[in-house]
Amino acid sequence: MALHPDRLFPAEPGTRAIARRLYEAVAGLPIVSPHGHTDPSWYAQDKPFPDPAALFITPDHYATRMLYSQGVKLQDLGVARRSGEAVETNPRTIWRLFAKHFHLFAGTPTRLWFEHSLETVFGITQRLSPETADVLFDRIEAAIATPEMRPRALFDRFGIEVIATTDSALDDLAHHDAVRASGWHGRVVPTYRPDAVVDPQVSGFAGNLERLLAMTGEAATWAGYLNAHRARRAFFQQRGATATDHGHATARTENLSQADAAALFAKVLAGRADAAEADAFRGQMLTEMARMSQDDGLVMQIHPGSYRNHNPSLFADFGPDKGADIPKVTDYVLALKPLLDAVGNDPKLTVILFTLDETAYSRELAPLAGHYPALKLGPAWWFFDSPEGMRRFRETTTETAGFYNTVGFNDDTRAYLSIPARHDMARRVDCAYLARLVADHRLDEEEAFGLAGELAYGLAKRAYRL
Repeated sequence: MALHPDRLFPAEPGTRAIARRLYEAVAGLPIVSPHGHTDPSWYAQDKPFPDPAALFITPDHYATRMLYSQGVKLQDLGVARRSGEAVETNPRTIWRLFAKHFHLFAGTPTRLWFEHSLETVFGITQRLSPETADVLFDRIEAAIATPEMRPRALFDRFGIEVIATTDSALDDLAHHDAVRASGWHGRVVPTYRPDAVVDPQVSGFAGNLERLLAMTGEAATWAGYLNAHRARRAFFQQRGATATDHGHATARTENLSQADAAALFAKVLAGRADAAEADAFRGQMLTEMARMSQDDGLVMQIHPGSYRNHNPSLFADFGPDKGADIPKVTDYVLALKPLLDAVGNDPKLTVILFTLDETAYSRELAPLAGHYPALKLGPAWWFFDSPEGMRRFRETTTETAGFYNTVGFNDDTRAYLSIPARHDMARRVDCAYLARLVADHRLDEEEAFGLAGELAYGLAKRAYRL
C-alpha cells in the first residue's frame, strides 16, 4: 500500500518530471495553518490522544457521512445521541466496522489523507481491511500512548509554524491563555467567530446576546452591541488572533443607515424579527464587521453557501455537524455589492471569500477578486478540498484573478493527523498545475519555482498577517 512518490502528478513523463522538481522544492516548507478547527485544549493540556476510533473515525464527518450513506448507523460508529441513548463505545468494534467498509472510500481524498497519516505518522503501509484491522488498531493504540505522539510533539514533527483555531465570540480563550503561560514555543492563535451572537435564528441567540453584553459591560443598544464586538475582537487580538470567520447561509450584505440598523437591532433584541429581517441583520453585520476590520486590521473570512442540517431526522437524533450539510447555489455579485460599495476599494482591508458553489468561481468570484483591492479568494473548501476540486479551482480562477489574489492553502480541519496530508495534497496538486503551465510554455520553470513557494507558504502567511 506504500504511498506512490508520484501520486497526483501528471501522467505525461516530461510534465511529471517538472512537477517532481517543483514539489521537491516545497515539500519541506513549514506548515502555516491559518484556518482550522482543532481543539485548543490539545495544545494547552498536551494529553495523549484517545483510542484509534476516536482519533480517526467518530469525530470525522467525512468518514461518518460516507458510511451513513451506505446504511451504517451513526450510533454504531460511537456518535453520541441527543437523547443520551446508548451508542457503541468499544473502539475496537468501531474500528472493525470502519475497516469492513473502507473500500467505500476508493478514489476519495479521505482515503488519501488516512493512508498518508498511517504511513507518515505510524509507519504503517498495510491497507486497512477486515483482515488487517486488529493489527493496525494495536499498532496505533500503542503508538499514541507514547510521548512522541502527544499534540505538542506532533506539532513539531509536522513542521507547523502557526495554527489558528476557530473560537466562539463568547469563548474565554482559557486554553489559549494556558498555552501562552506554559512557555511552550508552539504558536497557536484564536479566530473570532461571532455567528452565535450575529444570527438571530441560531438556537439560544437571545441568551448568547445577553452574555455578550454582560461580559463586555455594554448597554443593550445598537451602539453598545457594536462596541461589545469591538471589545471581544480586541480580547482575541491580545491573544494572537489575526482573523475573523463568518459562516452565514448566504453572502448577503447590507449597508443600512445607522438609524435603520438601530431599528432593526431593536427588533432582533426583542425577538420580533421575522426571517427576512433576520437575514437582513446578518447582512448588515457582515458590513459592520468589515468596517471593524478596517479599524483593527483583522482579516475577514466569509464562508457562505451551506444548507445546514439538511436531514431533519438525523439532526433531531444526533445534532449538527454530522455530515448532512449540503452545498447550494450562492450569489456573490449582487449579495456583496453593499459591502463592496462601502469598503471594497480599501487595499488595507482583506476579505477572503470561500464558496461551496463551484460555478461561482469563474462567473463571479474570480472577476470580483480580480478587481476589488479588498477581496481575496480562499482555497477550494470542504467538498472541493480534493485533488480534482483544487485543480478545478486553479483552472477557473487563475486566468481572471491570477495567483496573487488567492491566499494559498488552509486545511480547515478538526482532524489533527490529517493536517500534513492535506497540505501535502495541496502542494502536489499546485505543483502539477504549475508544471502544466511550464510544459505549455506559459511560465518559465524559474517562475514556477517561485510560485510553488508562494502557494505552499508565502501567500497564506501574508494574507492572514501571520
